[in-house]
Amino acid sequence: MKNPNSILSVEDPVIENHTPPAATALTGGRLLASNAVWNLVGSASPILVALFCLPILKTKLGTDRLGIISLAWVVIGYFGLFDLGLSRALTKLVAERLGQRREDEIPALVWTSLFLMAGLGAVGGIVVLVLVPWMVLHPLKIPAELRTEAIHAFYWIGFSIPIVIVTAGLRGVLEALQRFRLATAIRIPMGIFTYLGPVLVLPFSHSLVPIMAVLVLARIVACAAHLLACFYALPSLRGRCAFHASSAGPLFRFGSWMTVSNLIGPLMISCDRFLIGSMISVAAVAYYAVPYEVVTRLSLVPGALVGVLFPAFSTTAVSDRSRLVFLFESGLKYIFLALFPITLILITFAPEALRFWLGSEFARQSTPVAQALGVAVFINGLTQIPFTHVQGAGRPDITAKLHLTELPFYILVLVLLAKTMGIRGVAIAWLLRVVVDSVLLFLFSWKLLPENNFMIRKLPLLAAGSLAIFGIAVSLHGLPAKIIFVSASCVIVTTGLWRWMLSTREKIALRGGLRGARAYN
Repeated sequence: MKNPNSILSVEDPVIENHTPPAATALTGGRLLASNAVWNLVGSASPILVALFCLPILKTKLGTDRLGIISLAWVVIGYFGLFDLGLSRALTKLVAERLGQRREDEIPALVWTSLFLMAGLGAVGGIVVLVLVPWMVLHPLKIPAELRTEAIHAFYWIGFSIPIVIVTAGLRGVLEALQRFRLATAIRIPMGIFTYLGPVLVLPFSHSLVPIMAVLVLARIVACAAHLLACFYALPSLRGRCAFHASSAGPLFRFGSWMTVSNLIGPLMISCDRFLIGSMISVAAVAYYAVPYEVVTRLSLVPGALVGVLFPAFSTTAVSDRSRLVFLFESGLKYIFLALFPITLILITFAPEALRFWLGSEFARQSTPVAQALGVAVFINGLTQIPFTHVQGAGRPDITAKLHLTELPFYILVLVLLAKTMGIRGVAIAWLLRVVVDSVLLFLFSWKLLPENNFMIRKLPLLAAGSLAIFGIAVSLHGLPAKIIFVSASCVIVTTGLWRWMLSTREKIALRGGLRGARAYN
């Protein structure tokens, strides 16, 4: 008798497709749903701790020191780009080898990637160490009394760059193996300690130097934990530590295009606030940035799912295209089910929520921004599926070229709408960019996977209906009317999608993932 909780149970009949065992085990529907839950938990948990720790740090350290710590986190994130996309490339290539049943090639691929990433990280660390005095004395405008302290603190950040990059590569191996529970078991305490660590130092010192030293030491521990987790999940890595030049080519070919996307994507996301500050006013930045920071947190939901689907797409793209279609369609439907009600509530009640939270003037300025960005995040959430599919299919050049092409047009539209409509125009420009990007990515994805009929036949109608509902919600006035409309729309749309668009396999996978997240990995 089959275990009903087994990944290969009759409820998920991929066995009938004669999928290679590795691919089957790593792309089971309920396993992926379970891993998405773990991924979301790992992403969201540190936010809750930050809400508790940040006020303490502000009170004890002061605004200037807290700002320097925040800048240090930004520096670590940005200089993580020195991995040149190798961590993502490693995830894709390991998952691909598993789908092709070429597991014997994985150790060489992993160790070669880690050596390369350590070297690139060392280069990034040296760049940071060289730039630290200039950054502290000039563009950052740090108060004179804190400059020496800040320089020594940032030196610790420079030393941490290789560790951060290697850790990203090790996490990529665990993701390729769909060991998200194991990765999350490390990620949660690490994310929590990022905020809690400085608080624990406060009884002994208010200097930034020991705070940064503690954070760097914690990252070293996290790197070691990831390495041990990889040894546990993939025992063949032990005792085969060597650099293989033949493995470097595929890693750099995939990673180079990933680097282009990693550079252009954040630029398009962040340039709006710099433009507002230079063209409109600093106060307008606050009116725009506050709803932006709140609304874009919704991207955690699709981000958790596509982080799981990327290695699954990479595996099935070379072993089972019918399974790939199933995963693609399921991912779209799950993201829709998760984001639609949240987005509708957000854009409908944005005026009341902002008025209660920050006052009438703030609500008047920020409501159109929150509503436009809410729709944009909803569309972008769905677009993460074709984006991930295109990259998982081994075509990161498509996403990179799209970003390169979109950037000048987006900046032009951004400037024009900012001049004529202010921050509302900036939000609309962001929405238009997302719409264009979405249409193009879905088209390219369909060309790579023409068997995907749902994307052509049903998704446009579903998207058009959702946008029509959002349009009505924005025009509503009066709290009772809004409550009735939102309640009815959420019930009708989610019930209809659940009953008529989700297959039995998709329902079982979703229920199993939510009910039994602790049963896997």
